Amino acid sequence: MAFHIVLLEPEIPANTGNIGRTCAATGTSLHLIEPLGFSLSERALKRAGMDYWASLDVTVYKDFEDFLEKNPGAKLYMATTKGRRVYSDVEFEEDAYLMFGKESGGIPEEILVKYPEAAMRIPMLGDTRSLNLSNSTAIVLYEALRQHGFKGLKRTGELTGYTWDAL
Repeated sequence: MAFHIVLLEPEIPANTGNIGRTCAATGTSLHLIEPLGFSLSERALKRAGMDYWASLDVTVYKDFEDFLEKNPGAKLYMATTKGRRVYSDVEFEEDAYLMFGKESGGIPEEILVKYPEAAMRIPMLGDTRSLNLSNSTAIVLYEALRQHGFKGLKRTGELTGYTWDAL
């Protein structure tokens, strides 16, 4: 079972680096749709992703149409403040593509109107514009992973000198 994170025209390298690290930690593929607001060799991107970036499955596309052409039948779920459904009410299919728009403007209206059933939102106070892109990505991805029992992920930890019962 695998999930995919799709970033449409991301602008801030540290956000993409953080998302890359989350993807590496969860076995999730990362899809970047150009134009990017940074170079993939940028230092801030590498620092945020640290040593995880080399093991990450990343694909770059020239535009949204290129993404669709290379991923026919992709089951898209689009995070947007315009979504009518709350992300936690969505039943994520295996192999889902969780899409997020650029930091300054989200997913463009012309894409959202073509995929109204794909739109979902994260609840916030009414006067809040949006959450940070890397935070939003982690929230939605971990809900999808939770729905599928965190398959393949380590679910327990160890503490030296303690037992979980004592905590």
